[in-house]
Amino acid sequence: MAKYCGSKYAVAFNSGTSALHGAYFALGLKKGDEMITSPNTFVASSNAGLYLGANVRFGDIELETGNIDASKIETSENTKLITPVHYSGNPVDLKELSEIDNVKIIEDGAHALGAVYDGKKIGSLKYSEMAMFSFHPVKHITTGEGGIIVTNDEEYYERLQLFRSHGITKNNLVNESHGDWYYEMQELGFNYRITDIQCALGLSQLKKLDSFVKARRRIASIYNEIFEDNPYFDVTIEKEGRKSAYHLYPILLKDKFIKSKKEIFAKLRANGLGVQVHYIPVYKQPYYQKLGFKMDLCPVCEEFYKRELSIPMYPTLSDEDIEFVKETLFEVFGDF
Repeated sequence: MAKYCGSKYAVAFNSGTSALHGAYFALGLKKGDEMITSPNTFVASSNAGLYLGANVRFGDIELETGNIDASKIETSENTKLITPVHYSGNPVDLKELSEIDNVKIIEDGAHALGAVYDGKKIGSLKYSEMAMFSFHPVKHITTGEGGIIVTNDEEYYERLQLFRSHGITKNNLVNESHGDWYYEMQELGFNYRITDIQCALGLSQLKKLDSFVKARRRIASIYNEIFEDNPYFDVTIEKEGRKSAYHLYPILLKDKFIKSKKEIFAKLRANGLGVQVHYIPVYKQPYYQKLGFKMDLCPVCEEFYKRELSIPMYPTLSDEDIEFVKETLFEVFGDF
């Protein structure tokens, strides 16, 4: 994975969530620190900060991409970390984020394995400290369940290894060794190791990754063409210098259809189209409400959530499948 992404080191974990937890730990995120992430993500992006006692804040997003809007991020003296989420596999503006003073960047690349920003693969770390990728079954490649952190920093690499294995090491000992069997628990770590069996699957999948991404991009280009200027919905965009890995293909309902989203969603599924919504803004979750977050915290994210549906996107979609997607969408929307 390090070789594929163009980084120096990679540490595998048993899930993307535990990998993020490890990355935040390796960075030194702690109680009283503040981290900022996107509300348009799965809850793990921010939860992993809460695990360490950090204060979480959310930055609003761009409607046309679903990504965090770097121009709207406001930091404080306690802000230590920004975790941009490459939503749907579409790269965030990492260069603009990197120009924010005195904060570190850990990329949530759960959707973005194989994506390209500024001529480099996500995970090359030109603008960030670390990047996480997920190997959940629905992602670009899978280990059944798993995740990984890539980094160019040897200290982060060593702390990641320590954290995923109970905080235990045989290296850089604090006390004098009792013998070759000796080990030390130096931090309060977790049992976050991935299994060798899962890694064997991951290695075989990795050989197919580029073909998977190529297939997804081909499907997206067909979708872009057949959905151009349709009267029902818009599609998200790739900005200049970026190539999405298209984990998702989001569509955004036009004004006329927003109030009917629930009914449209149900009818699409009833007609055999496996649509989904990505995502409910994290701060709307009951747990985050108990933490004091406002229900309408990020206006653009609110708008995105009202409009967004994700339509089928996976490498083995055939031309016949794509035609079925188009016909079903247009037929259902035509009834509203």
